[in-house]
Amino acid sequence: MSTAFVFDIDGTLADTPSAIAELIGDVVRGLGADPSYADVLATVGKPLEASLAGLLGTCVHDTVTAEAAARYRRRFTTDVLSRGPALLLPGVTEGLDRLRSARRPLGIATSKIYASAHALLDATGILNRFDTVICHNMVERGKPHPDMALRALADLGAQAARSWYVGDTVTDMRMARAAELRTVAVSYGVDTAEALRAAGADHVVADFPAVIDILLDGTPLAARVTPRATARVTPRALTGTSPEPTGALS
Repeated sequence: MSTAFVFDIDGTLADTPSAIAELIGDVVRGLGADPSYADVLATVGKPLEASLAGLLGTCVHDTVTAEAAARYRRRFTTDVLSRGPALLLPGVTEGLDRLRSARRPLGIATSKIYASAHALLDATGILNRFDTVICHNMVERGKPHPDMALRALADLGAQAARSWYVGDTVTDMRMARAAELRTVAVSYGVDTAEALRAAGADHVVADFPAVIDILLDGTPLAARVTPRATARVTPRALTGTSPEPTGALS
């Protein structure tokens, strides 16, 4: 069995957390909630309906939750996907191309549903770099359970002990450890370097080129490994305005 590399998307390959947090915050405020930026940001990368329910104080199958999810999905294209390749973090395209040149199978394991993951990867121009895309609605249990990672490995014909998962959250690390994958955590996404290390990350790095150094060579450049990179996600005011949404997908 081969060595494979499996990736998260939001906060790992694409600088989507700030855009998604702004959109989620605007949607739930339009329905009467008043969450802090930190509370909203903490939902990024997690299943949408459960996140919205938590912020709204409703249950997953409540009609208010369903309305919030519908508003979010209608606006996702115009508010997020329209940014296209500009959403990618520095070095992602070049790094993925290095891995493809090395003939390593690549996969995605994300808490997004398949339609939105596919749309985001396509909009950013990197969909064709991946051999499989495994999403929350394709398995029985999502993160932090190992199901998505294990299905990705099965699709790629890869052995967990020889393969790696790359993500930016504690939940990512817990899923990867449950699947017995080695891990690289990036400190420029949602969770801090300290939290990622505590969750069992084998390496914590400050930029995507350092991820590639580890995956291909086993050692990152020391200058790129920091306790905490300057976060690309910066707090912004979440206004209470709620224009009638347009667009599609989540």
